Amino acid sequence: MSITTRRSLALTAATLLVAGFAAASPAVASTNPVPAAFAASPSGVGVANPTPAVAPRLAAAPTLTRSEVLQRANSWVGLGLVYSGGGTYQGYRTDCSGYASMAWQLGGPGLDTTSYVPAGAAEWIDKADLKPGDALLNDGAGPNGHIALFANWTDASHTSYMGYEFTPGGVQYRTIPYPYFSGHGTFKPVRANNVVDDVVDPGPENVGVYRPSTHEFHLRLDDGQLRKIGWGTVGDRPIAGNWDGQGPENVGIYRPSTHTFHLRMDNGTEKQIGWGSTGDIPISGNWDGGKNENVGVYRPTNHTFYLRADDGTLLTEAPWGDDGDIPVSGNWDGGHADNYGIYRPSTHEFHLRMDDGTLKKVGWGTTGDLPVVGDWDNTGPDNLGIYRPGAHQFHLRAADGSLLTQLTWGDDGDIPLSGNWDAPQ
Repeated sequence: MSITTRRSLALTAATLLVAGFAAASPAVASTNPVPAAFAASPSGVGVANPTPAVAPRLAAAPTLTRSEVLQRANSWVGLGLVYSGGGTYQGYRTDCSGYASMAWQLGGPGLDTTSYVPAGAAEWIDKADLKPGDALLNDGAGPNGHIALFANWTDASHTSYMGYEFTPGGVQYRTIPYPYFSGHGTFKPVRANNVVDDVVDPGPENVGVYRPSTHEFHLRLDDGQLRKIGWGTVGDRPIAGNWDGQGPENVGIYRPSTHTFHLRMDNGTEKQIGWGSTGDIPISGNWDGGKNENVGVYRPTNHTFYLRADDGTLLTEAPWGDDGDIPVSGNWDGGHADNYGIYRPSTHEFHLRMDDGTLKKVGWGTTGDLPVVGDWDNTGPDNLGIYRPGAHQFHLRAADGSLLTQLTWGDDGDIPLSGNWDAPQ
């Protein structure tokens, strides 16, 4: 049986750099690759004045997007400001913590390195959660403390990053080894509580096919162009999803012989997940409303979905459907998570499970058609479609039940799927 799966919710993502930002940024090289001895500076890296034993709670700061934080940080680069815990510029201290307070638009003249977390202005996060506009913080007092703003990783190894910092050498934008240059204390990732992700329009979802004869995905981009990805081997079954919770959706295969998902990540690496049993049909979806999608299987022998949680446990075991049904997944009602359903070829009907457990039936297609699901018009809840193998055509349904788009894509023997292949990173 040819099976389709689709995926995903429109996600918000942080823009790594605002438009034109890279061109506006200064050169990353520095004449002083390691900051001057901070302890030798009269004001140190942080603030010279002592910190109260109990930091006061900070008044609510305005909400900033990540790109706004980077714009603010960049605004002090190249001005020739002199590092001094006793000086100010634009109402903020001209030292590392005053600079970070300015970038995060906290109250002037700014907190010191010991106060961000106790005052409720920021919280500790994990390395894997670092995003543009976060920071690496050594929360020591006076000359023992320092903070550097995180802009982006320099490469996939995540061993260094582009960062903004104010040192005795001035305001700098440069490459910094993670978490910071050696010999300057312990640095940990931290996030300002008033900073939010930039809302990036992911654009509509599109269609694609998997060609078993060549083990290739042929994905249609929004401009009608073709993107090919070789993945899998004989007998594999295709799926698609946003496996890492950011940027475009990617592809994967389910290998029935080993009951293993082989998921392709954005950098071309592979993630393997064992799930399912003999005869199971693969699906994918955002089952818990988190940032990334996960996998599942539909077991035709007992008409039951087995959906995997992010921690590898069984999240949901749910009966749905009947003999001959084809599983689908999607966000039918605009809720926080995806749901599941089936397409019944005998009646050309989708039987969709809603968040409250009720059934919604939608007729679409004719004999021999295969189902697809996606947000074709980028308006919110997912909608339905079919792939007609004989004509190599997708017939995509609008929210009002009319035909939104008819696309010719694919060839004999191809298996349909859908996803947002060219969403912004």
